[in-house]
Amino acid sequence: MGEIAPGTLLQFLLPVLVLVAWTCILWIWLYATRIPAMRNIKVDPKVARHPGGAWREQIPSRTRSVADNYNHLHEQPTIFYAIMFFAGLTGGGDTFGLGLAWAYVALRIAHSFVQIIIGTVMIRFAVFSLASLALMALVVKELLRVFL
Repeated sequence: MGEIAPGTLLQFLLPVLVLVAWTCILWIWLYATRIPAMRNIKVDPKVARHPGGAWREQIPSRTRSVADNYNHLHEQPTIFYAIMFFAGLTGGGDTFGLGLAWAYVALRIAHSFVQIIIGTVMIRFAVFSLASLALMALVVKELLRVFL
């Protein structure tokens, strides 16, 4: 568990930037698929302001999966961002943490592809679980570092 030199905080936070960039790519993917789908089913914009409306069921499943995954990237990854900045700013940015961070990012990107393209719930759950374990390991590592 070698400590990352202070000048390489950028290196430690690079996984954060990559996951943020992936979220931006998903935003583009979301609207590149959702707008044409909404046009195809002729959704009234006044009705579309209600995200839980019946119109949503008329959107193709794969298009809904992109929107669902985009939303998922605003849920659990917020914990990842917080723990990465905490670790980086308080001296916990080490090579073990960096490895866990890259594993988390790779698994979240894989989760996106599984959810959107493959769609098999059990595969998606397995990838999500592995990502969650990497995130929990980051948190536990920081708790141990701070309190022991």
